[in-house]
Amino acid sequence: MRMNPDAPAPAVGGQSPHAVVIGAGFGGLAAAIRLGARGYRVTVVDRLDGPGGRAYVHQQDGFTFDAGPTIVTAPFLFRELWELAGRRFEDDIDLRLMDPFYRVRFDDGSHFDYTGDPERMRAEVERFAPGDLDGYHRYMAASEEIFRIGFEQLSYKPFNRFTDMLRVVPDLIRLQSYYSVHGLVSRYVKDERLRQVLSFHPLLIGGNPFSVTSVYCLIEYLEQHWGVHYVMGGTGKLASGMADLVAGQGGEIRYNADVEAITVDQGRATGVELANGERIDADVVVSNADAAWTYRKLVPASARSRWTDRRLDRARYSMGLYVWYFGTRRQYHDVPHHTILMGPRYKELIQDIFERKVLADDFSLYLHRPTATDPSLAPEGCDAFYVLSPVPHLGSDVDWETQAEPYRQAISKYLSQTVLPGLEDELATSLVATPLDFRHRLKSWLGTGFSLEPVLQQSAWFRPHNRSEDVQHLYLVGAGTHPGAGLPGVVSSAKILDEVVPDARTFA
Repeated sequence: MRMNPDAPAPAVGGQSPHAVVIGAGFGGLAAAIRLGARGYRVTVVDRLDGPGGRAYVHQQDGFTFDAGPTIVTAPFLFRELWELAGRRFEDDIDLRLMDPFYRVRFDDGSHFDYTGDPERMRAEVERFAPGDLDGYHRYMAASEEIFRIGFEQLSYKPFNRFTDMLRVVPDLIRLQSYYSVHGLVSRYVKDERLRQVLSFHPLLIGGNPFSVTSVYCLIEYLEQHWGVHYVMGGTGKLASGMADLVAGQGGEIRYNADVEAITVDQGRATGVELANGERIDADVVVSNADAAWTYRKLVPASARSRWTDRRLDRARYSMGLYVWYFGTRRQYHDVPHHTILMGPRYKELIQDIFERKVLADDFSLYLHRPTATDPSLAPEGCDAFYVLSPVPHLGSDVDWETQAEPYRQAISKYLSQTVLPGLEDELATSLVATPLDFRHRLKSWLGTGFSLEPVLQQSAWFRPHNRSEDVQHLYLVGAGTHPGAGLPGVVSSAKILDEVVPDARTFA
């Protein structure tokens, strides 16, 4: 049998090749499951004390808080992983369809219920902007066409060569990918509030709606096609379920194991070195760590020719996140599971965050009330919340050591005046995360929430490749590589490994 010259050699003693995965986030766990199903011995190492990465779970004063992702929009990607591990998804995970998907509340108090029901969506658009009804339907048809190309055909495909990019250029031109998300939406609808409803989605994956490619308009159709779901028990249940799959395959997950470096010998990744000095040898290394952090901090500078410090300095990064997790002694029954609270400014606020990099006095917020669906996350009669505010990343001059509490108070006051009356008097527990936490806890470059910003010039081939351009046998998954951030993106990045990592069984 002829061996693939790019394939890692079998380990000594006839054992299957060994894969080390850095990070037990969704991308890393999905990668571990897929590699395990293809015959690799897998070791996952993570610096935290439990699985999830950005989807870590906080327990405090009887409340349970998902640290990051809160929705599932492409459930089949997770069902595939359970099937690969010989398990049935529904035996472990209870998904609930959200209704509405989101309530979008505007600064004047009006709101738009964004649902998966075409007739109700039609009625909401007609109520808000009857003159835009035809434009809305044409936009959704465009979103579906973008989805058919951008998600179904491109999200699972590696972009290893520039010719891979050239092949999709005609489709990108035809789909008007040179427009921003807001720019394409604005070609179809004129009402400013409806434009906000249809263009805010890139913020959920780290993108500026006024600059990211309109390829991300596929999100609307993706949500309508598969729905917006919540995992009972919290998204952390999904992460812990995936960790159980890894263990069931015979893989090992080592927590409290902080990777200090990826070891490289003659241009090939040979394993990892932990902060305690321990070395773990590997035939392939998969990094689910932040892509910029991986290259700047884990890969030796001498081994890099494409992703140099200079290149990474010039890159554009997603915004930072300020997240306040809190529990209340009472329940707010009128607040739905997901609420988007639009502030008095839209474009100007986003420019403050992404371009001017200043902490504005106003904000737009994402308010998550999981106890609207799952009361088990809080003590009886209480509610669990998290509220997320997009903020500048650490490339700004914001001093979060001093600004974190005043900013929390400002958000609390705003929520008290709008959807959570009397909030400060009802607080039972409180926990805050700022971009500093993303940098220190998650080793995210510049404390970003979603790694590289998904502008057209940083998408597909222009993004750090799933198979490293600089180091052989090093592979990347997660938000900073192709296809990008969000649960469908990071889980799809692991699916791409099936095409770029050789099958262990062919040379074991």
